[in-house]
Amino acid sequence: MSSRTRQIALSGLALVGTVAVLAGCSAAPSDSSSAKSTSFRPCMVSDSGGFDDKSFNQLGFEGLQDAAKDLGATYKSAESKDSTVYDSNIEQLIGQNCKLIVTVGFNLADATKKQAAANPDTDFAIIDDNSIDAKNVKPITFDTSQAAFLAGYAAASYSKSGVVGTFGGMQIPTVTIFMDGFADGVKYYNDQKKKDVKVVGWDVDSQKGSFTGGFEAGTQAKSVAQTLLDQNADVILPVGGPIYQSAAEAIKDANNGSVLIGADSDLYEADPRYKDIAFTSVEKGMRPATKDVVEQAAKGDYSNTPYVGTLKNDGVGIAPFHDYESKVDSGLQGELDKIKSGIIDGSITVKTEATVK
Repeated sequence: MSSRTRQIALSGLALVGTVAVLAGCSAAPSDSSSAKSTSFRPCMVSDSGGFDDKSFNQLGFEGLQDAAKDLGATYKSAESKDSTVYDSNIEQLIGQNCKLIVTVGFNLADATKKQAAANPDTDFAIIDDNSIDAKNVKPITFDTSQAAFLAGYAAASYSKSGVVGTFGGMQIPTVTIFMDGFADGVKYYNDQKKKDVKVVGWDVDSQKGSFTGGFEAGTQAKSVAQTLLDQNADVILPVGGPIYQSAAEAIKDANNGSVLIGADSDLYEADPRYKDIAFTSVEKGMRPATKDVVEQAAKGDYSNTPYVGTLKNDGVGIAPFHDYESKVDSGLQGELDKIKSGIIDGSITVKTEATVK
């Protein structure tokens, strides 16, 4: 693991306004306004997960809505049904006089770069990507390996079977950064406690593991989760928007005491259907980061300087244990607090092969 490098840029974008969702390119965006009034119009384009994914698209969208409400701005949004409409969704928003367009996700990088170059007078922000070097594109990224490290340590501490697992949607840096941190946290636990908790679904050294091939909930995601359960994993971290729903169904069907770790948002709060199996979550502060970026742009303070969320600036973290607080080791929270401090001061190094680009 010494050969792996940690290089994560964190940045988060948000757009302000009122609600208007464009499904693919089939309909023109609608808008609304509040009692306040401003000519600044923020906009957002989702990835294929949609704005109701209980994950990164929804968090970014809520940040846009928060900013729009505070500013009294009218916002527009375009929901992408798949990758074929990224370009056209951005183009439609440009035609709607959007002053700032926030694109949600690594997969929109190519379309964002193309449209930003073609429209230099329009400002852009992109969540989970820092590959675009342009004056009018602000990256919003998050070093989720740091928070996932804490979650991996907690998972190893809680596991009764001595096996924990993780799997992803697509094998892209914004997914594998979670998986790297999670596996490293388990390894740190083993080193500290002289234990041998096993990770299935991801090997950090070979950078090979289990992926569904997309971010949709369904039989494939449930099948991958079941494969981990069949290997005796009793704590599972699915990384990839709605795929957590299928993992949750597999865990509920197994009914063997296995638990789920959420990604991006606090699963316990975001989707109460699964609160009884929600152990903790690896959180990305996408909502406040997006809100801040939108509001700064509205004030004329737009900058392409990347926003990077870390444990130090509370841009990432882990959610409370909620119903499992009384079930974890009594000393676990104190250990996690100490590890967090060590990561922040540099005495504990979190490494990852993933580079958000």
